[in-house]
Amino acid sequence: MTTTATRASSPGSQPADPMVPRRYVITHVRQDTRDTFTLLLDPADGGPPLDFAAGQFTMLHAFGVGEVPISISGDPASPAPLEHTIRNVGAVTRALVEAAPGTEIGVRGPFGTSWDADDAVGHDVVFVTGGIGLAPLRPAILDVLRNRDAYGKVLLLYGSRTPDDILYGHEMHRWADLDGVNLQMTVDNAPYGYKGKVGFVTELVARAGFDPRNAFAFVCGPEVMMRSAATALNARGVPKPKIRLSMERSMKCGVGLCGHCQLRELFVCVDGPVLDFARLEPLMNVREL
Repeated sequence: MTTTATRASSPGSQPADPMVPRRYVITHVRQDTRDTFTLLLDPADGGPPLDFAAGQFTMLHAFGVGEVPISISGDPASPAPLEHTIRNVGAVTRALVEAAPGTEIGVRGPFGTSWDADDAVGHDVVFVTGGIGLAPLRPAILDVLRNRDAYGKVLLLYGSRTPDDILYGHEMHRWADLDGVNLQMTVDNAPYGYKGKVGFVTELVARAGFDPRNAFAFVCGPEVMMRSAATALNARGVPKPKIRLSMERSMKCGVGLCGHCQLRELFVCVDGPVLDFARLEPLMNVREL
């Protein structure tokens, strides 16, 4: 199966021109880790919320500073307020996370393909993610948990740099306690006395309890981590078309015009960001592509 674009249609909820941002108001800023924040946004015009599919992204515009692509981290079934989890790594993201409630920003989108977790109905579902990569996967996890009985085993394999960098820690444990998610966590580095697992998240794949012949996997994180995780999943027996990854490239327009996000024949903003490993593997193995 080759993933195709799944777009959330939202008549009247955004400007007709995808290049024109719709004004949103920041209603709340929550600090999740030392450098990661979640913004809650409501339409400044009081109009309908932005419909989106799990895995899609928007272009967030800090007026006077610039624009940046950010995956939507909220619940597709409850699109208001609009949620984005952002790591403070540059001028635009800094302006966004340091903005006070009441600040207006621009939102374009939603853009791109979705995780389309409905394809995994009847299968075991394995989420493999690292660091802030959990944010783009959160909408898909919520989709699966909302229809928990439609799936087999659900596993979340999560890694972070340190224990202090764990994202959505309380929520992940709630998923495990209440919703039957097999949660396995690891960190790259830990202080003396840390009692959890230490190591790369890809090392969890080999021992995770799922049926690889009847599994779908959703992977999000740094590209090197995704390549290793997808390779490990395929080595376990998960077919490449059933391994989906969310690619990150320098998206500028969101509609396939500018070419900044080109990955050989693909434009990640429209052909992705979610693509299957069968399509991505030949590209991910080309040095510096």
